[in-house]
Amino acid sequence: MSKITEVVEAIALPIVERENMELVDVEFVKEGPDWFLRVYIDKPGGVDLDDCVNINEQLSEKLNDSDPIEQAYYLDVSSPGAERPLKKPTDFERAIGKNVYIKTFAPIEGTKEFEGILTEYDGETAIVETRIKTRKKAISLPVDKIAQARLAVTFS
Repeated sequence: MSKITEVVEAIALPIVERENMELVDVEFVKEGPDWFLRVYIDKPGGVDLDDCVNINEQLSEKLNDSDPIEQAYYLDVSSPGAERPLKKPTDFERAIGKNVYIKTFAPIEGTKEFEGILTEYDGETAIVETRIKTRKKAISLPVDKIAQARLAVTFS
């Protein structure tokens, strides 16, 4: 699956960049009997339906030409949403000062899940300020131990 996402990313990146947008992520997943190729795009101020349709049409044409995926699939181009994944260093850098959810491969300080404000990121470590009851605690998370990270929406 990662080979497919890499090939699609290489095809999609020039299209998305030409439209002054950012390629956030590419997923190829099976849900029930169907395969879905999901391409997430973004731009300052967010993307709208016209942006998604535009990229979908251009990408669909290129994918039909090169045909890198053997099985039938549905192409879905959309916004990454409010809980945008953090995968690249620039994603983490933009998330400094924002609420994040991070899951690690192995427990750190007795837990694998952290939610709080990302206060620092240097490429090797992400520091998340969490609340434990009424106290704040800064947790240092090595980037190579992070399994999943995303922005986290809070309701207060």
